[in-house]
Amino acid sequence: MQQAERVLGRYALFDEIAAGGMATVHLGRLLGPVGFSKTVAVKRLHPHLARDPEFVSMFLDEARLAARIHHPNVVSTLDVVAIEGEVFLVLDYVQGESFSRLLKATRAKRLRVEPRIVAGVIVNALHGLHAAHEATDEHGHPLGIVHRDVSPQNVLVGTDGVARVLDFGVAKAAGRLQSTRDGQLKGKLAYMAPEQIRGDAVDRRTDVYSAGVVLWEGLVGRRLVQGQNEGQVLGAVLAGGFPTPSSLVRDVPGEVDAIVMRALSPSPSDRFATAREMAIELERALGVASPFQVGEWVQAVAVEALALRAARVREMESTSAVHMVPGNPGRPPPLPNPHEYSSSGISMVTSPSHPSQVTYPSQPSQVSQPSQVSYPSQPSQLSYPSAVAAPPPAQSRLKLVVAVVTVTAALGLMAITALLLWRRGASAPAAPTASATLTAPPPPATTLAPALPALPATVAVSAEPEPSAEPEPSAGPKAAAKPTAAAKPVEHKPAAEKKPKGCDTPFFVDSDGIKHVKPECM
Repeated sequence: MQQAERVLGRYALFDEIAAGGMATVHLGRLLGPVGFSKTVAVKRLHPHLARDPEFVSMFLDEARLAARIHHPNVVSTLDVVAIEGEVFLVLDYVQGESFSRLLKATRAKRLRVEPRIVAGVIVNALHGLHAAHEATDEHGHPLGIVHRDVSPQNVLVGTDGVARVLDFGVAKAAGRLQSTRDGQLKGKLAYMAPEQIRGDAVDRRTDVYSAGVVLWEGLVGRRLVQGQNEGQVLGAVLAGGFPTPSSLVRDVPGEVDAIVMRALSPSPSDRFATAREMAIELERALGVASPFQVGEWVQAVAVEALALRAARVREMESTSAVHMVPGNPGRPPPLPNPHEYSSSGISMVTSPSHPSQVTYPSQPSQVSQPSQVSYPSQPSQLSYPSAVAAPPPAQSRLKLVVAVVTVTAALGLMAITALLLWRRGASAPAAPTASATLTAPPPPATTLAPALPALPATVAVSAEPEPSAEPEPSAGPKAAAKPTAAAKPVEHKPAAEKKPKGCDTPFFVDSDGIKHVKPECM
């Protein structure tokens, strides 16, 4: 089963799927809380470059610039992870192949790409480049981004039929932390514009030239600039004079020839002013294949590579689902040290249950929320939290605490009730029966205790009988000093007064059937 090579915070790093001069690209898995996960691509600097501050600065610049470009034809940068002296870029994962590999696979099968499919790919890439050229900073100021490395290797065509530009590692932009040294060329020589090779100023029209080279190669089916060494390649680019596509293949219209040759003009002023302008002209002259048609072409040309990568993705997703989901019983046991790395490089960061932070709450209902301590305090760390699987001891302690508080509250309430009853009995010994009926004690404590099972003892103090249900506090001493005065009812007749004779039926009925009340019974 596929194992994670390394864990980067909340990301698991898996197999390498692509490599370039500066970095490798790996499959990755974002593992979030509550079972959330997502497949991503992780770009990693080569180890020998990760120790070079200049290349690290370029890497960070790439992330900063790419994060300012929001367009469906640009691969999105999701996150930057800096850990253990290395920097990783987390990108959207796109199921597809680079335009370079697709063209190579087509040539290997001795086939040519349909011009409308080539146009569909290039139009997408031009719109993505235009979005990069128009990007602004947080204050709305233009960044002046120039990709400077537009090539078939940096155009990713997905199985969804959408082409996306990627890799802004050598892009030029305003305020970039890392700049090109004098005499240093960055990019692929065969796709560089003449002014870029000469070291002159570059702008968005430099990317238009490179896009013209990619368009020419897609239509013709071979490399535009060929040479035995870098010197020959540089000389061919500076010399110019390239043949038109229609002179080599017959199914390219003359209008498309004009677009390609204008993009390849040696002078920037003779090219399209923007990538968007070139995209509009190309779509108008040739038309473009639909995303469905482009996606079908990608799957037909790269069927083996796509199937292999899809299997690796499925294996990665199933591995992370089984072994890296918090609380899964099938995960490897955590190491004693929560920050120690295992032999496979997976950091097993356990989530502390924080028993010392559990207090006796004034609202017991808040105790019964174990989900508040089920996740790590740092969600960016991939972990096998023991807090999810270890709540029983903490819950047992909480239940014991609640039981003790409940019993204490009940005993306190009973003691207070008994004390009140004793004080009433001692303060009014001579009270007659009539007054005793007015000072009935409150209900027994046994009827109140179940109604307040979780109240602390401090709450039970307020559970005294209602003042209206007992005599005034000063009535007790007066009743003891003057028992005869206390025996006199206050504006009430005795409840047991004898009725006059013959008043068992207090009315009579006359001869007319009318009821009359007996006077003596009134």
